[in-house]
Amino acid sequence: MKQEYIITAYSENHIGLLNRITIIFTRRKVNIESLTVSESALKGISKFTIVVNETTDKVINIVKQIDKQIEVLKAFYNTSDEMIFQEIALYKVSTSALMESDQIEKLIRSHNARILEITKEYTVIEKTGHKEETQELFEGLNSFGVLQFIRSGRVAITRSPIERLSEFLKERDSLFDSIEAKKNN
Repeated sequence: MKQEYIITAYSENHIGLLNRITIIFTRRKVNIESLTVSESALKGISKFTIVVNETTDKVINIVKQIDKQIEVLKAFYNTSDEMIFQEIALYKVSTSALMESDQIEKLIRSHNARILEITKEYTVIEKTGHKEETQELFEGLNSFGVLQFIRSGRVAITRSPIERLSEFLKERDSLFDSIEAKKNN
């Protein structure tokens, strides 16, 4: 049965890695719902956050294939319940529509959104939340005419207090140290 998974992959920052990772999904006919790449807490390490709706077996196989990439330190998968996540959305509406009625202001307040910029021609609104929340605000604003709309990919961290990559690296370093100790004896 398909369900939503968040795949995280930690890597060194190398040209072409994003392409090779997306090919892994393409070959398996898996659609990427969201993809975000950013710096991680570890210097020089990038974090890929990839959202898919797929079966557990297929996700496990994808993570194994991502792990095989030379630049990838480690890849993990989690259900959405195991992660804390957000997306950001920006909406551009006509300033005249905002001024003609207090309904847009009420929508902004009720959705805990904020105004980023106001000009004579347009107003830009920002909303952070889950996809359903940002979509709901879009639908409300669209009755007044949304000029532009964009939603980011998901950013996510685990609910676990332990950073899984840090634990993996500690275990790996410990293994390397014990191998080196055996070689020197």
